[in-house]
Amino acid sequence: MSYGVFSEFYDALTANVSYDTVSQVLSSLLTRYGKSRGLLLDLACGTGSVSVRLAEKGYEVIGADLSPEMLSEAQNKAYSAGQNILFLCQDMTALDLYGTVDAAVCTLDGLCHLPDEESVFAALRKVSLFMNPGGVFLFDVNSVYKHRAVLGNNTFVYDTDDVYCVWQNTLLSDGVTVQMDLDFFEPVSDAGDYVRQSERFTERAYPRETLEAMLKKAGYTVLDVFDGYSGKPAHDTSERLLFAVRKD
Repeated sequence: MSYGVFSEFYDALTANVSYDTVSQVLSSLLTRYGKSRGLLLDLACGTGSVSVRLAEKGYEVIGADLSPEMLSEAQNKAYSAGQNILFLCQDMTALDLYGTVDAAVCTLDGLCHLPDEESVFAALRKVSLFMNPGGVFLFDVNSVYKHRAVLGNNTFVYDTDDVYCVWQNTLLSDGVTVQMDLDFFEPVSDAGDYVRQSERFTERAYPRETLEAMLKKAGYTVLDVFDGYSGKPAHDTSERLLFAVRKD
């Protein structure tokens, strides 16, 4: 999964995401758990929208992502914001930092892009390995409910000034993995000509109990599980689960 084409249009297609709210909630939770400052890892940082906002709040941020195209967008965003952020092109299951961090975040279902439980556990262990004792990790995931009731077998259309996108989802036979096929139609002339590009990737959801068992095995204590960024406890129909955990 390169996300090469997706990176060009990612910000336009996630314009409905309130990164200000996400970053404020993350910052407030980190402060609640004793991490109001320090070295912070933004895992699967994408185009750096959260990285930049957390750097503006005083954290020393390291952003890591598998996609060089995403990181190129992130670097430009950080430069424009006047923030000095170290971006690393790394697979989260093979994370290799230069030292340890005080906190970590992973937003917008980054862990769901991993293919199986073994990969998720490997990523959790890697974050733990490069985190100081008592460090806090905040991450969100799509719920199984969302994959089955909201995303699976549905088609979404996005029409922006820069691109027309048809996003087709297919719920696979395991009942938790959604295959996502994106077709991008980019205008190239006033005469109505366009270029079509396509991208395919999958996201897998995991039951809350499975994630909690993996976290315990990886050396974390679960502090809270929220209904997304609402500040309320997670429930059966939460579409996004926000985990707050501490390294033992």
